[in-house]
Amino acid sequence: MKRADFLQPFSREHHHNLLLSWKIRKGFSKNIETERIKRYTDWFYHTHIERHFALEEKYIFPVLGKGNKLVEKALSQHRRLRRLFKDKENLEKSLSLLEEELEAHVRFEERKLFPKVQEKANEAQRKEIVNTFEEERFVENTTDEFWN
Repeated sequence: MKRADFLQPFSREHHHNLLLSWKIRKGFSKNIETERIKRYTDWFYHTHIERHFALEEKYIFPVLGKGNKLVEKALSQHRRLRRLFKDKENLEKSLSLLEEELEAHVRFEERKLFPKVQEKANEAQRKEIVNTFEEERFVENTTDEFWN
């Protein structure tokens, strides 16, 4: 299914979220210190993910309404991912889980949630999303490219 215009910016951000999972995997495969990976994931969370989650929760999820099973699952995943991003105690474990769960979350939204939103969104909701959401150009943190 071709992604509707009003959801395309979110899908592009999902691509960068998938790349974050890949970078974490790459860091582990290269035996990079977990503190280095964590510094990058902290930056990514504060620069990209926090805003992304907030916009989805404010504009995308309401299209399907409260109590919708897909929305409830996505919200639950957002809460879990936030906890993993913020975990400072068990870095290796939380980064490993983050890598897996972030990828699964993006796949869920792209394959299950977004097709339903695309199907159910009325014209007013589509316009509100387009008029409110200003896509930011992705900026990479090149301070420590541990994945290269």
